[in-house]
Order: sequence, then structure tokens, then C-alpha cells
Amino acid sequence: MTAPPLSEPEAETLPVIEFVAPMPGFPDNRRFMLVRVDDDGLLYAMTSLDTRGLRFLVAPPAPFFPSYAPEIDDETLGALGTAEATDLLVLLVIAAGTSARDATANLMAPIVFDQTTRRATQLVLVGSGLSVREPLLVARS
Repeated sequence: MTAPPLSEPEAETLPVIEFVAPMPGFPDNRRFMLVRVDDDGLLYAMTSLDTRGLRFLVAPPAPFFPSYAPEIDDETLGALGTAEATDLLVLLVIAAGTSARDATANLMAPIVFDQTTRRATQLVLVGSGLSVREPLLVARS
């Protein structure tokens, strides 16, 4: 199943996200909320509700990588309780650099979020050949 791109109305109403398993390296963090960072809706802060001060910069892939469409396996869909592909949002974790030109996106491990169940996971696409540090602005050029 391939997730559709993030649409603007959905971005405005995103609820608290609960991860079905913690993100690698963050075992005590399962609950996050999304906060819009820019007026264009391109960047969000995924802020932990479990650890004060922990947040990740995330973005929908479509504005930066229009052809990015990770395959989401049945096991992941089951863990999220997903009934329809249209319920899914895919977000990329962004590593901010010292300047905007240094920012990179993790294409190998997107965040997959089911809007109906409010469950999420970081899906590690092992063997995909995708980059964990794909330049962000080069993609938009």
C-alpha cells in the first residue's frame, strides 16, 4: 500500500501521535504532537510529550521528493490498525544543517502515521538503497 501525500486540511488538524514502538534510539518516547513551523505547511516540529525539549523536524515528502512513495508492508498496516491507504500520512525526518542548503531528509526511515487510529511508526526500509541524508533543497531545484 502506498500512502497519499499530506494535504493541507489534514495538516491543520493533526492530533497527538502515539508510536506503536519507540523510534530507534528513543525508547522512552511514544507520544508526540505536530506543530507547524512555517506558514507554507512544509515543515513541522514533532514534539515529544514524554521528554521535555525533544523534538524532530519533519516534512511531508511531496514538496521535496514528488516521486517518493514508500511501500508499506501488511505487518506495519496491521500494527497501525490501518483500514484505508487514505488514512496514512508519511513524514520525513529532517536534519537541519548550519544553513538551509545543508538540510537533509531521511528517506530510508519515514514516519508513517494513521490519522484514524492516531498510531505511528518509523518504518525502516532496509535494503531499499534510499539515503538517510538526502539533500533537501537540491530536491526542490
